[in-house]
Amino acid sequence: MGVEDAADLAGTPDGFGRLWVPHRMAYIGGENKDGCPFCRAPGLSDADGLIVARGTTAFVLLNLYPYNGGHVLVCPYRHVADYTELTTDEVAEIAELTRTAMTVLREVSGPAGFNLGMNQGAIAGAGIAAHLHQHVVPRWAGDANFLPIVGQTRALPELLADTRDRLAAAWPGREDD
Repeated sequence: MGVEDAADLAGTPDGFGRLWVPHRMAYIGGENKDGCPFCRAPGLSDADGLIVARGTTAFVLLNLYPYNGGHVLVCPYRHVADYTELTTDEVAEIAELTRTAMTVLREVSGPAGFNLGMNQGAIAGAGIAAHLHQHVVPRWAGDANFLPIVGQTRALPELLADTRDRLAAAWPGREDD
């Protein structure tokens, strides 16, 4: 097999480098979308569900496809799509868990700021529109680099399980797994 044959197998060289992220195929192919992952997670161990903390009406878990290291989601246990459908207790606990997540993330990883938000409906960008979830995304100076724009991927400094363990260990009043 000559060089030309190898180029045909690997694609035509175009001057661009490639950053391969084969783990993303699970997301693209729809794995982990059977049923609601936010309804499924509380039935797993905290480590397996990437759950950082559990409240009475809501819980905190790591985003499986994070924008940045430490990106957590605050979800009600109840399968509800719209913020206006939450009970007063759910609104209060989601707010309190969001505040605590910010405090813990500051302690553990020292971000310079946060993006907080809910995408309500698929048209608004919700990947899982049927189950409301609040994003808490820690931000650092210079964390937005060329990778998301050019490579359509993000570089994360540690495994999700390790991030979950560090956040869970720092969560106030949390008992060990």
